[in-house]
Amino acid sequence: MSKTDPLNIVFAGTPDFAAEALAALLGSNHNVIAVYTQPDRPAGRGRKLRPSPVKALALEHGIEVRQPVSLKSTEEQVALRELKPDIMVVVAYGLILPTAILQTPRLGCINIHASLLPRWRGAAPIQRAILAGDAKSGVTIMQMDEGLDTGDMLLKRSCPIGAQDNSQMLHDRLAALGGEAMLDTLTLLASGSARPEKQNDALACYAAKLSKAEATLDWRRPAEVLDRQVRAFNPWPVAQAPMGEKMMRVWRAQVVAQTSSATPGTVVATGKAGIDVATGEGLLRLQQIQMPGGRALAAADLVNARPEFKSPGFQFDLAAPAETP
Repeated sequence: MSKTDPLNIVFAGTPDFAAEALAALLGSNHNVIAVYTQPDRPAGRGRKLRPSPVKALALEHGIEVRQPVSLKSTEEQVALRELKPDIMVVVAYGLILPTAILQTPRLGCINIHASLLPRWRGAAPIQRAILAGDAKSGVTIMQMDEGLDTGDMLLKRSCPIGAQDNSQMLHDRLAALGGEAMLDTLTLLASGSARPEKQNDALACYAAKLSKAEATLDWRRPAEVLDRQVRAFNPWPVAQAPMGEKMMRVWRAQVVAQTSSATPGTVVATGKAGIDVATGEGLLRLQQIQMPGGRALAAADLVNARPEFKSPGFQFDLAAPAETP
């Protein structure tokens, strides 16, 4: 799309996904006049305060950074009005925007959401799409309203979900796609040619926040379901399987196109390719594993270090069936 006159933009976001969008804005002809992000959080072993990726990028470019704990106060709302923004771009910010904030910019507030709305409204759309076995995902640029990801859709861009994609891989592709789609949307809005589309609430589904409990593998489930868990929960909270009183983490796995009559959780074969485990339906090949207290290793290296896996019929513990939101 052709460029329009530059807009004065207030950007609000916090994690890496948002930083990708901010970087796209900084490389455009638009003016980022201020950045809002979450307060610094303690991180690492020393629990020192660490700025968000968005804050770090904004400071690198000499942009004013604001970190309120809430936008509900009159003081914060007046401060935003004084900036006189044309539009506010919001990406994984982490704070609710009150009506007064939504109505302040001349062109309102737009959001980059990492799904093809109305599917997967909510906190974890990338992971939920993989868990559900969706064939594709994408980004939606949405005009924000007071609901949870319910605003009018301004632009959509889709991409396939590959059989080996984990959440980090899909996250990175959608972050880049979101930045491109956002710039195109700004051109549409600035030129008055945007065509907002209402969402069909009947097609909506909710992407609940992730929990560590649902990352536990239950070998009685089909191999395809377990494979989706492994991919969806990489890099967090990481799929895990019980071993006695501790947990083994599974970073990478693959469905094997074979059947087995072995009890779910039984190791039926080991080799350079990995450790093949019987499931409720089919085999799951464990390719990268992290034993309790150890580091992540290729399964073949783990077999050499832990000869018990070579024993015929080695049995992983079964987990109690997990509830899926």
